[in-house]
Amino acid sequence: QTFEDNIRKNRTVISNWIKYAQWEESLKEIQRARSIYERALDVDYRNVTLWLKYAEMEMKNRQVNHARNIWDRAITTLPRVNQFWYKYTYMEEMLGNIAGSRQVFERWMEWQPEEQAWHSYINFELRYKEVDRARTIYERYILSTLLVIVHPDVKNWIKYARFEEKHSYFAHARKVYERAVEFFGEEHMDEHLYVAFAKFEENQKEFERVRVIYKYALDRIPKQEAQNLFKNYTIFEKKFGDRRGIEDIIVSKRRFQYEEEVKANPHNYDAWFDYLRLVESDTDAETVREVYERAIANVPPIQEKRHWKRYIYLWINYALYEELEAKAKRTRQVYQACIELIPHKKFTFAKIWLLYAQFEIRQKNLPLARRALGTSIGKCPKNKLFKGYIELELQLREFDRCRKLYEKFLEFAPENCTSWIKFAELETILGDIDRARAIYELAIGQPRLDMPEVLWKSYIDFEIEQEEYEKTRNLYRRLLQRTQHVKVWISFAQFELSAGREGSLSRCRQIYEEANKAMRNCEEKEERVMLLESWRNFEEEFGTDTTKERIDKLMPEKIKKRRKLQAEDGSDAGWEEYYDYIFPEDTANQPNLKLLAMAKLWKKQQQESEAAEVDPDKDVDESQS
Repeated sequence: QTFEDNIRKNRTVISNWIKYAQWEESLKEIQRARSIYERALDVDYRNVTLWLKYAEMEMKNRQVNHARNIWDRAITTLPRVNQFWYKYTYMEEMLGNIAGSRQVFERWMEWQPEEQAWHSYINFELRYKEVDRARTIYERYILSTLLVIVHPDVKNWIKYARFEEKHSYFAHARKVYERAVEFFGEEHMDEHLYVAFAKFEENQKEFERVRVIYKYALDRIPKQEAQNLFKNYTIFEKKFGDRRGIEDIIVSKRRFQYEEEVKANPHNYDAWFDYLRLVESDTDAETVREVYERAIANVPPIQEKRHWKRYIYLWINYALYEELEAKAKRTRQVYQACIELIPHKKFTFAKIWLLYAQFEIRQKNLPLARRALGTSIGKCPKNKLFKGYIELELQLREFDRCRKLYEKFLEFAPENCTSWIKFAELETILGDIDRARAIYELAIGQPRLDMPEVLWKSYIDFEIEQEEYEKTRNLYRRLLQRTQHVKVWISFAQFELSAGREGSLSRCRQIYEEANKAMRNCEEKEERVMLLESWRNFEEEFGTDTTKERIDKLMPEKIKKRRKLQAEDGSDAGWEEYYDYIFPEDTANQPNLKLLAMAKLWKKQQQESEAAEVDPDKDVDESQS
């Protein structure tokens, strides 16, 4: 009664019908269960689960004819539901009714199902060693009527050919491949078909046939779609061909690919580089030169350096190739043509000038190398050109030339601290200390420098190396007139400590004292803290108890504060916490320190009172003791 009520309330809920029928089945009321399933099918005959449950009940209760009747009705009503067909054929096969199962497959094939259904039918026949029947299915249905029309896929032809090959019908297999090639023609060529065909012929030891198939396919299939084909052809040639044949195949394929790329975009310099590497490794010098000439003919259309950066390497590689080929005259011509082509008034490439000069040196033609570098400095002076020219003269031990080059370099770029330092170091190496000191003096006197701190440090280190401690002190004093940076003060103090003479500790302590006084008004309190920490480290190592106690008194209190933030539009953006430092020796901070001390005392008293409230017995015991 409950099931009937549920069905009356929701007739379309099929799960109620199935539960009702399964309950009747559990009571062995098969006839009533059938009645329920039939009533449910009247409500929704398209429900696949309902048909399956109905048929499964009949099979479970060994009602084979009833099950057949249900499967027949199901495949007639819903012929596109493959599950019905699979279940029906499987039931007949399990019952040993092979003819009946075959008949069901035949009915199924009339509906032109998906390819898996065809292969299931073929596998069914093969399970019972019916090879001829399987071939008949392939021929009659798959090839002549359905597979070609419904599923014209290469893999189906390949499966058919492999079926013939597996059963040793090699002539039939070859015929299938040939028919497939003819069917697809040149408009719809697929590399997988030709790979499978070639592998079949390879298994039959027909190596010439294999080569013909591969070459035929490679000549007609676009190269970007024939990667697998080419890979298999290469493997085949490695196994059965000679080395030259393999290399020719690889080079010809890649050359064709690169030709297509550079034709599509002549300014694709990366493609030219790949193409040139290929021809350099395999072809004669004239072919390589011809490709290089074609490549360098594609001058960038815009005279901007960023567009020329890749292009210029074509010239460099061309020149290096000619030099490796021992063609010095042609190499020189390449360099000179490249230099003439570059618009030096807008930009230049120091690399090409330096490479040209190094080439001439390798040819033992020093005047031409110097002339090239001199021309480069006159036309388009650059830091890299000066440095390269100076490095060349240093290697040749031409120190007078180096001095002249440094002088021109510094006239061109007086703000370059590295050049000043290198010039002074050169004079130091040559033993001319006065010239080195004069160079440093000129350098620090320049109104604009790119790295003044490096220059001053180098000058100070120079005087320390010369053990000119008084001059070093004067340098520090001059530097402190320009900047009061904490690192300068610390470096000054460490210098006095390392000077190693009598009174070094007192001089070092005096520097720290001066620095502390000078930095009292410094806005960056972290720098002052850094100074005091450095001072404290010094006193801990070399100081007395008195000096240690004094520096401890100078150390600031670190407190946490809050400040209001404002957004870019002026609105409030909340608050942020930050750390501030209160220095005891600053008179303005004395009230703050007193207030801080009182706050700490109050907090301590509060903690003690809270502890007494939590454990009063402990306080009584402690007072008695």
